[in-house]
Amino acid sequence: MLVRLSALSILIGACANDALAQSASEAPMMKPFSSSSEITGLIAKARSDRKQDQPMVAEPILLLAPYHANLEYRAATAPAALHERDAEMMYVIEGTVTIITGGKLVDEKRTNAANLAGSSIAGGKALPLSKGDFLIVPENTPHQILPGGGAPIVLMTLHVPRPVSAPWP
Repeated sequence: MLVRLSALSILIGACANDALAQSASEAPMMKPFSSSSEITGLIAKARSDRKQDQPMVAEPILLLAPYHANLEYRAATAPAALHERDAEMMYVIEGTVTIITGGKLVDEKRTNAANLAGSSIAGGKALPLSKGDFLIVPENTPHQILPGGGAPIVLMTLHVPRPVSAPWP
């Protein structure tokens, strides 16, 4: 009987290890930390990967589902955006920028199930940002980034999904 229980324990343990290994290989990659040297490397990579007519190059910085942070290297004005389900936090790493928020998207079109884009924004409010500044754009808010100062800007952006129900009143 003891031999059967030991064999059963080994079999259950092996199956559990296989299941854990399979679920780990199917799980999305997690990268909860990036060093300053990695960020410097990502900036150089984005700069070299950018095509002449490309307004922006994005490189992933951190990933811990459902959150992901990107490095955005912006050399020109990209289309305006509206994220229906996510707020977007922005941190200016390099350069100066004007962000237009609010108003209404011009030439609005759906880009996917949760996002809209437009050629510009009508009636928004301009806010200048420079190195070290933080900004949160609430979900359902049109926004457009206009690089300034004659040089590309580098941002860290983090999309933050709105919880189904807030944990506080």
